[in-house]
Amino acid sequence: MQTLKGKKIYLRALEPEDLDFVHEVENNEDFWEVSATQSPYSKYMIKKYLENAHRDIYEVKQLRLVICNYSHKAVGLIDLFDLDPKNKRAAIGILIADPADRKKGYGAESISLICDYSFKHLALHQVYASVTTGNEASVKLFESLGFTCVGVKKDWILVENQYKDEALYQLINK
Repeated sequence: MQTLKGKKIYLRALEPEDLDFVHEVENNEDFWEVSATQSPYSKYMIKKYLENAHRDIYEVKQLRLVICNYSHKAVGLIDLFDLDPKNKRAAIGILIADPADRKKGYGAESISLICDYSFKHLALHQVYASVTTGNEASVKLFESLGFTCVGVKKDWILVENQYKDEALYQLINK
């Protein structure tokens, strides 16, 4: 089996045809809390981003992949970012865009695939994710995949004039 192909989904590089999907995701205010976005992105800016998406992960310190089901529908995005080659670690971010596509195992399989890729092809020692403590679905997801909560940053994220705690989850390649 290829590293980025699972039973329910596969991960692929961004394509120019993803412009509308990425634009919709990046401009959906419901997602801004988890992506640290504070303002909308223009289609022009996203088009420029897509034109440069082919650049090497070691150069730009991030890799964004599209999560597709086997009907070839883009259901979400998964990112490796804040790549630190010296310390052999990177952060993971994931989003399943349509609520109807959640709780189908796409997230778990995507994270498993990106972790396998990170450890096998990038020779990372660890991956980590930051999750707001009230996001029970994400907490449960990362814990089910072997991630360990190693700390909580108090009052870390300000959302609608209310502070939320953010937990740090780590998965170390043994």
